[in-house]
Amino acid sequence: MKNRSRKLSEKLEFGIFTLPVLICVAVAFYIPFVLTVRYSMTNWNGISKHPKFVGLDNFKQIFTGDANFSAASWFTVKYAVLYIILVNVIAIVLAVILDSKLKSKTFLRAAFFIPYILSLVIVGFIWKFIFMQGFESLGNSTGWAVFGKSWLGEPGLAFISVLGVSIWQSVGFYLVIYIAGLQSIPDDMKEAAVMDGAGPVRRFFSITLPLLAPSITISVFMALTNSIKVFDVILSLTGGGPGGTTYSVAYDIYRDTFQNNLFGYGTAKALVLFIAVLIITVVQLYIFKRREVES
Repeated sequence: MKNRSRKLSEKLEFGIFTLPVLICVAVAFYIPFVLTVRYSMTNWNGISKHPKFVGLDNFKQIFTGDANFSAASWFTVKYAVLYIILVNVIAIVLAVILDSKLKSKTFLRAAFFIPYILSLVIVGFIWKFIFMQGFESLGNSTGWAVFGKSWLGEPGLAFISVLGVSIWQSVGFYLVIYIAGLQSIPDDMKEAAVMDGAGPVRRFFSITLPLLAPSITISVFMALTNSIKVFDVILSLTGGGPGGTTYSVAYDIYRDTFQNNLFGYGTAKALVLFIAVLIITVVQLYIFKRREVES
């Protein structure tokens, strides 16, 4: 009888302590998510008290008649693939260099990480000034044609600018993850490889890279989710230009929702983005976790 009453009191105590957390999670996530699903099936301008129910018409329009969404999706896919590959490759190379016995490695680690502290909105405005005025001054003083190009006015160069600024700002974050992964590799394994006559390249691909698998999984996951949701750097750097060629899916949602007052349609796009991010990240984590076990 005492054991039963003690278990009951423990369950009650557990429920009392977890109830505030559950309420906060419900208010912050589950209730807004349910409302998102509801509003995605309406024609709503964000002001009317009685949104018009349209069923799945918004989703049909997204996948069949919205050229802007198709172009934004293609931009996001290109950006995500290049961002994930480049930022991780650069971060791994820098981590290997800065994990060596360099005298200035502490200063360099801090220098690479400082841009990540800044908001991408601030970084975007800084680089907008550099591209528009800084490069012009450099072009006049050096005569190099590369500084005379319209980096934010041509579609191809604008895409490279957005990608480059994003990588420059965030590479320090992934660098820290890879340095932590490198420092967790046992020294005896490295020494055994040296004793066996393995060179630096062979040691990297046979020992270092396989043992970095957990760090790679985390970094690719973070890069994937951040790149698919890219918005702030586009807002501050190009504003979606030139001619809408740098619209991402997130920026397209923002434009439809808050500039065109198509709250129901924008909410439907946001729900599509959420489902796409969820599916892609689950598949990515499943594949990379399997490779961790195999390695």
